[in-house]
Amino acid sequence: MPRSPCYIISDTHLGAASSGVERAVREFLRFLTGRAGSLVINGDLFDFWFEWRSVIPRTGFRVLAALADLADAGVDVLWIAGNHDCWGGDVLRRDVGVTYHVGPWVGDIAGWHARVEHGDGLRSVEDRRYRLLRGVIRHPLSVRAFRLLHPDVASRLANGSSHASRTYRAHDEGAGLREIAMSALGADPALDLVVFGHSHVAALERAPGGGVYANPGSRLDAPAFLRVTPDRVELRRWSGLPEGERVDALDRATEKALTEP
Repeated sequence: MPRSPCYIISDTHLGAASSGVERAVREFLRFLTGRAGSLVINGDLFDFWFEWRSVIPRTGFRVLAALADLADAGVDVLWIAGNHDCWGGDVLRRDVGVTYHVGPWVGDIAGWHARVEHGDGLRSVEDRRYRLLRGVIRHPLSVRAFRLLHPDVASRLANGSSHASRTYRAHDEGAGLREIAMSALGADPALDLVVFGHSHVAALERAPGGGVYANPGSRLDAPAFLRVTPDRVELRRWSGLPEGERVDALDRATEKALTEP
């Protein structure tokens, strides 16, 4: 289970992101060594990720090395698959050393009973056609056929089809995922925290029953992340300084006005 303090990021889209974004991610990961108890990557770290038997995409390999160093230093790394990096396997689990998970994850994060999910395909109407496509591209036969392609050809096809992620932002400004999160928190009194990504819209909001919905947003827009401790969830922005800048925060029990010391 992810230990405190737990840091959560999502939607970096390495490959579509600029070199500056990638450099900032490496700096952030180096900062976590000796400070973080755990790291959760809530999908789409890469704009495209696929593992052949002996080949992986070259994009972001320095970030993978930084993740491996972080795992070697004793920081638990949980990677929830997104819609762009849902074809992970042995390289991530064995070579990099992360816990790679496909689908919703439910467990304790820094003492909060949490549900973490990337968020793709959850909206009942808007995502209907995407869910059909997802069933095709994730089918074992489709994956096997894609693996038969030369990696250069396959990568070019995949990157061409995912170019919209460079400017993607949910048309509903995240309202659909917010509604789903609030519904989940209301339906399960034991649930303290719901974390989504995917919308590229940062959020930190308390549900009527006291639970918290959080979304770190996309690093294509701002270098934001979540920091979860037993008593608080914080939305922060990476500034290159220790701990970054606090944007918003919610206490575990009651919402309080928080100011920087």
